[in-house]
Amino acid sequence: MTTLLIVDDHPLQRMGFRMLVESQPDLVVLGEAGNGADAVRRATELGPDVVLMDVRMPGVDGIEATRRIIAAGGRSRVLVLTTFDLDEYAYAALRAGASGFLVKDAQPEELLAGIRVVAAGDAVVAPKLTRRLLDRFADQFPVEGEGDTSAAAERLGVLTEREKEVLTAIGRGWNNTEIAERFHLAESTVKTHVGRILAKIGARDRVQAVIFAYNTGLVAPDGN
Repeated sequence: MTTLLIVDDHPLQRMGFRMLVESQPDLVVLGEAGNGADAVRRATELGPDVVLMDVRMPGVDGIEATRRIIAAGGRSRVLVLTTFDLDEYAYAALRAGASGFLVKDAQPEELLAGIRVVAAGDAVVAPKLTRRLLDRFADQFPVEGEGDTSAAAERLGVLTEREKEVLTAIGRGWNNTEIAERFHLAESTVKTHVGRILAKIGARDRVQAVIFAYNTGLVAPDGN
């Protein structure tokens, strides 16, 4: 059973998320919060698997709340929900420790899948947003300096050709199902590849893998 805390300053929005989540037999809502400060307190009290976090809230916003929740070292992982298809705060939220972000108007199955992916310890970035994330925030990504270029090349060099192909696909925002279909692999095989890639390049999750793919030139800002 995956437990959740829903954070949004709009009661109707929280109610909608709760109804969707509670329609699933494997998901349960432990509580709600209407602002960032309350979210931090409730996350500490309840220890949910996943915190659905709104970004724009009065007082303590979702970014700061995410930073505090992650810094506390608890078990909760944060999935940020943005109003727009590329919120200017999304990257800041990822840097604060969020495990990914989705748009609020995503299809119900996309949101539910995102919750399950994050609960399983992976990261999720809405595929259609990955390219825009790179384009919009290219100048904010950590760029490999001259002294780090060889290290990055070495990390890239330990990947097999198939792993490089999978990493490129991750950088383009493809999910595991899409990668499996493209390369005619079983999803379980793709998951194995992804796990090995993250370990070899020293990435915490899929988000960092996307940034690595961008910084090493596997994926360009124009999506090629």
